[in-house]
Parts: sequence; C-alpha cells; structure tokens
Amino acid sequence: MKDSLLAIDRAKQLSTGSSGSVLSFVPDLNSAWMPMITFLVYISMNWWATWYPGAEPGGGGFVAQRMFCAKDEKHSLLATLWFNIAHYAIRPWPWILVGLASVILYPGLADPETGYIKVMIDYLPASLRGLMVAAFAAAFMSTIGTQLNWGASYLVNDFYRRFLVKQRDDRHYVQISQAATVLLTILSAAITFYMDSIAGAWQLLIVTGAGTGTVLILRWFWWRINAWSEVSAMAAAFVVSVLLQTAFGISSADPRGFAVIMLITVGTTTLTWILVTLLTAPEPADTLVAFYRRVRPAVAGWKPVARKAPDVVPSRDLKYNFLDWICGCVMIYGSLFGVGKIILKETALGVAFLAAAAAAGAVIYRDFSRRGWKSVID
Repeated sequence: MKDSLLAIDRAKQLSTGSSGSVLSFVPDLNSAWMPMITFLVYISMNWWATWYPGAEPGGGGFVAQRMFCAKDEKHSLLATLWFNIAHYAIRPWPWILVGLASVILYPGLADPETGYIKVMIDYLPASLRGLMVAAFAAAFMSTIGTQLNWGASYLVNDFYRRFLVKQRDDRHYVQISQAATVLLTILSAAITFYMDSIAGAWQLLIVTGAGTGTVLILRWFWWRINAWSEVSAMAAAFVVSVLLQTAFGISSADPRGFAVIMLITVGTTTLTWILVTLLTAPEPADTLVAFYRRVRPAVAGWKPVARKAPDVVPSRDLKYNFLDWICGCVMIYGSLFGVGKIILKETALGVAFLAAAAAAGAVIYRDFSRRGWKSVID
C-alpha cells in the first residue's frame, strides 16, 4: 500500500500538461485513450443500455440468487444495498491503486494488463503471491461454474425442453444438460483462444449486448413486454454489432469505434424491439395477472392488467422508486469517490462525498421503513 501511494504521488507530479491528469475523472478532450464521445457513452448510456454478466439492467441471476438466500425481504434489500456499495465503491480501489502504481512503476508496457501481474510478482512476498494465485483460481472456477450451469440451464429448460422434446423423464434432461455443459466448455475455449486481451473480451461482450438493457428494465414497468421483445432485442444487438465490426470494419477495440458501435447498436436494437413488441401479442392474460399479483409493479404501466385483479391494492410508488434510484446512484458514487479521495489524501472532500452517500442511504432506508418492509407475498 505504501509503495502504491508513493507511486500515485509520483503520478500527480507527472500528470500535468495537455494530456490531462491520470487521476482526472473527466478525460482530456484530446485524450487518445478516452475521447469525450466514448466517455459520454460509458457514463450516460452503457449502464442502462447494455447487458453484461453480473450487472444486468433490470436485475439478473447473480443478484437474484443472493436475494433468494436471504431470511426475508428486508434482509434481501439490505444485502443488495450492501452488495452494491461493497462491489462498486470499496472493492475497486485495490485494483485502481495497483493499476495507477503499475503505470508509474512500469511505463510503456506493450500490454498494460500485465502491469497487475508484474506488481504482484515484484512487490508481494512469496506467501501472498501463492494466496493471490489461489484466489485467482477460485474466482475463475466459481465464475466458470456459474456460467456453464446457467448456460446449460438456458439451453435445456428454455429451449430444448420447451420447444424440442417436451415429454421425457428428468434423467433424460440431466443427460442433455451434461452434454450442453461439455459443448459450452468447448465453444468458450475456442472463443477464448482468439481473444487478445481481457479488455477486448469485455468490449466485445458489451457491444453485442448493447440495446438489450432497456427492454430488461421496462419489463417490470410495462405490461406489453413479451418474450419476443427480449428475443428480438438480443438478436438485433448481436447482428448489428457483428455487422458493424465485420462488414463496415469498425473496431470495438478503438475508443471512438466502440462509441460508434454502441450508439448505432443501441438505437437500432431499441427501434427493433419496440416494433416487435407492438406487432406481437402480449403474454397470456393469466400469466400477466399472476405476475402482477406476485410482484405488484407500479400500476401506471399495468392498468389493463390491474383491472383484471381488482382485489390487489394498486401500487403507486413509482415516484418513490425513482427517488430511491437517484439516491442509490448518489450513495454508490459518493462512497466510491469518498473512499478514493480519502486514500489520495484529500480528506475533507472525501468526507463530504461520504456524507452525501450516507444522506442518500438514509433517504432509501426511510422510504423502505415507510413501506413497512412488507413482503409482496401476504
């Protein structure tokens, strides 16, 4: 930690001039590695428009699994809030510090991603290097295990069992899932072989999922969203992003190219799934009513369904949910920058950020308390 802070102090001294500081949140307009258009895509579009594992707009399996393991709804909500703070505001700082230190300790690396490994090899004692190797192996295996089980589940339960072979015993489907797991392993190994870097893999994943985030969010707020909405969004995002990178030669590894791909893919995908939604039938009425009874979404986007369930008290908390969302963003960003400012010896500003985060968290907690933490299942 001491070496990292010394390196960051050195970075502050060296990072003046036309290129901007490496510690600046907003990049320089002339920055080659982060043009302003790319920066704006990241902060204003990527977080809501793109699906990527672990941070799915509208919620996803990773977080849902943890919520299902909680004692009750109150515990699940508090655990989710804590997860977001720990995952987005606290956990990144060891990575950031090591990354900044590697920029100074090893300038001009052909592959900047190797800076982390070089710092680990050169500055950690043997015992901690072994611990890090074990931690990397455990993290890799847990992620691979989750993705393979998840992928096999999709292929078998959502496709094979639903559309191809419907009436077979469980033993048959278990055997098919085992074959699907092997197939996914082989395909993932082949794709990984052609990946040049981790950053390239993430960029490819982001652009191929661009535009799907909107439909994943709105499925909770608009009753007309159906299965074809999601299928068309995923298909359009994949086809458009691949065409832009192959037929038109736009590279997702180039910062400006990445921004262009994101803007075109999100726009085209959004238009596609909206048209498909309006041209296809909604989900069956019984399915919609059952979902409405169980989840009780805000009645504003569910009025036709709400009329079929007059016994359910309409939820009119949309404005409070929006307020909680704003406060959640303030809480996460306030915690992130607050911790960072304190680490970088700007204590007063760091405390101010943390105070704003605490105030936002208090608003969220008060709103949940107002609702009585009542479970949606009476």
